[in-house]
Amino acid sequence: MSGMSKYKTLTQAKESFSKADFKNALEKFAAVLQNYPNSKEAYNGVILSEMAMSGEGGAEALFDYYEILKEEDKEEADNIMSEILQNMDGSLEKLSEVFAEPLRDRLELEDGILYKDFKAIVEDGSSFKETFENIMFSTRVIITKKEDFVDFLDNLIEHDFAEMALTYLENALSVYPSDELLRKLLKKLAKGELSED
Repeated sequence: MSGMSKYKTLTQAKESFSKADFKNALEKFAAVLQNYPNSKEAYNGVILSEMAMSGEGGAEALFDYYEILKEEDKEEADNIMSEILQNMDGSLEKLSEVFAEPLRDRLELEDGILYKDFKAIVEDGSSFKETFENIMFSTRVIITKKEDFVDFLDNLIEHDFAEMALTYLENALSVYPSDELLRKLLKKLAKGELSED
């Protein structure tokens, strides 16, 4: 084994993560994992740091939850977190397909318009329906954030693209079956309601 202090390095990694210095946290967790391949804490730290670096919203909340669990029972916390992350791993991959990520790769593969750019066109005075009809056969709307996805679905429902919204929703719900916002939109679609927001 190297002369590295496992606990000291893990502490530094956690401090970096807490300060939102995810790159440094990742390097430190990875260094521990290299020297101690069986360290679940280092393994979980690497995954959480990667999630945080890729902008995954839940990473910091999961990290905080992990820290709380460790105060009660460290070994059990490591196991619980490993299980959560393993179960999430597939979902994250599938979810990224639904939300058209990773963005750079998708942009290289196909022509598309970012949702924020699409919204800017609409906000400049064009109607959502007209703008969407103009682009829907020639290009695709690229959505990278869940809030944008929900907003997009809401607009589709509001502007009589219910069938298309349903297809998007079913895809998203197959990945996130218990998501409240998506379920609410599905109910709204089922009732044929229009957006009041």
